[in-house]
Amino acid sequence: MKLTIEFDREADGRWIAEVPELNILLYGDSQQDALQRAQAAAREILQDRV
Repeated sequence: MKLTIEFDREADGRWIAEVPELNILLYGDSQQDALQRAQAAAREILQDRV
């Protein structure tokens, strides 16, 4: 399954990572942090669906 991760940055400097296919929206202190959190959440959700 191919997933999309979209990034945005808040005015306070936090990064948002969104995975629209799974309705995931996570914050991180950096873009890399947000990416890692989104990937981990996506893995958990997909494992639960199997």
